[in-house]
Amino acid sequence: MIKHFFALAALASLTACVEVPSAPEEPGSQPTASAPPAVGATRAARNFVNVVNRVEPVAERECRARLPRANCDFLIIVDDRRGEPANAYQTEDRSGRPVIAFTLALIADARNEDELAFILGHEAAHHIKEHIPRTRESATFGALVLGTLVGVGGGGDAAVEAATRVGAGIGARRFSKEFELEADALGTVIAKKAGFNPVRGAQYFTRIPDPGDVFLGSHPPNNARIETVRRTAANM
Repeated sequence: MIKHFFALAALASLTACVEVPSAPEEPGSQPTASAPPAVGATRAARNFVNVVNRVEPVAERECRARLPRANCDFLIIVDDRRGEPANAYQTEDRSGRPVIAFTLALIADARNEDELAFILGHEAAHHIKEHIPRTRESATFGALVLGTLVGVGGGGDAAVEAATRVGAGIGARRFSKEFELEADALGTVIAKKAGFNPVRGAQYFTRIPDPGDVFLGSHPPNNARIETVRRTAANM
């Protein structure tokens, strides 16, 4: 089941060419010749609707096959808050229903349907792989361990509370890069089964800043993500 909360009027008001988030460009720098051209607002809106209609049923089937007892009724929405950066995220509502949100900036930044399909598949994969509950468990464990160590070491209530917060943050990030790569792999499967080219879709990573391989970073290096997509697609 698909429900669109789609701010079509707001999207149509965007300029025809929206910059992809990137590191500051040097004066006179130009996009690489291989980079696909930006699309207009109307085309971006059509691309998004078409991708949701094709990818959501595939993601739901994949979810039900892997998690037969889970809620696989994805609610796909548009985060139409002005000024929000290009982003997509997966969460759950109070009933436990999986929610996938795209900001207007990301819809406009995507250069083709393949990019949108891969991103949608990636976000659906976070739910299918149960990354939210796994992250909560890891955060709880980190908070418990570090808070207990500080308490045993003689720390007061304030020190224990601070250690608990730090431990939760460390725990939440402990597997975040691994989770991103898992979602990239399964997102590749979903996008390809929906009839899109995930390798082409993963080219989105070539236009955004590379986080590098930072300790406890939230995302893996872009080249590792692209290679994961290529390898997964080749093995299908």
